[in-house]
Amino acid sequence: MRRIVLRLAAVLFLAVSFVAGLAAWMQVRYAAPGPHADDRVVIVERGTAVADIARQLEAVGVIDNAFVFRAVGRAIGVDVRLKAGEFAIPAHASAREVAAILATGQTVVRKLTVVEGMTTADILRLVAVTEGLSGDVKSHPEEGALLPETYHFSYGDSREVLVRRMAEAMTATLERLWAARRDGLPLDDPREALILASMVEKETGRAAERPLVAAVFFNRLRKGMRLQSDPTVAYGLAADGRKLDQTLTRADLQSPSPYNTYAHGGLPPGPICNPGLATIAAVLQPADTSHLYFVADGTGGHVFARTLPEHNRNVRAWRYLQKDPAGAAAPSPNP
Repeated sequence: MRRIVLRLAAVLFLAVSFVAGLAAWMQVRYAAPGPHADDRVVIVERGTAVADIARQLEAVGVIDNAFVFRAVGRAIGVDVRLKAGEFAIPAHASAREVAAILATGQTVVRKLTVVEGMTTADILRLVAVTEGLSGDVKSHPEEGALLPETYHFSYGDSREVLVRRMAEAMTATLERLWAARRDGLPLDDPREALILASMVEKETGRAAERPLVAAVFFNRLRKGMRLQSDPTVAYGLAADGRKLDQTLTRADLQSPSPYNTYAHGGLPPGPICNPGLATIAAVLQPADTSHLYFVADGTGGHVFARTLPEHNRNVRAWRYLQKDPAGAAAPSPNP
């Protein structure tokens, strides 16, 4: 009987020693540097089981033993805290470090830049082809409703939610700047400010000119003059398939479109693009000037004028520089 007990004790000792040795070995392997010599990006889809996560990490070379990853993770309770998402794994990160990254949800931050002056249709197309976003945009934001800026997101975020963020950002920005606007502007509400800002955004890409262009439009509105902005005409014609950057002709300036500010007085019926924060601010804090006209100067900027004769001289100079073909429209605004 004694011999049986001793044999059982020996077997038990060996078993305990083996388990203890295995546990110690797994702990060492769990904390050892990973096999990958460079930084890696790993995407864990929602709903992926822990076993599948471990196999995926082993398959891409981030860890060298899926069993160790699962077993030790289960023992220390980290396995139930692994999250889905896109994760940046540093070179030679240990299995312990990889698990900590996945458990804390330190996902990669992606970004999408919406450029000032883009139309809503263009923004929605950009969102649709942006990798890392999920789902479709089901809402139908109006022109001018989305604020151009750089938006950060994580892998798997919803396209619809991102577009809503753009709309909320525009609403908040417009409300804030409208509340601080200069007194006496010939605008009835924030929407009119947005419309005018979209025009200024399309007229000039130079920050220093935006308050001046806004002032020209305001001066013309106060005098009852038509705004005569080429970008509004182009926007109206785009509905018929014309390209927004196509050169306008004199016939185009006689189009019946409600966006034709040569044919109709006041502001167009809506924005023609999505203006940026700086342009909205420039419109609501315009320059103090009596200019009524501006025309391209051939260098990417504009020349401003207070009188029609002065403006006509500037137009002739611009046409000489550009050598416009016969029939091309005059730069805006031009009476």
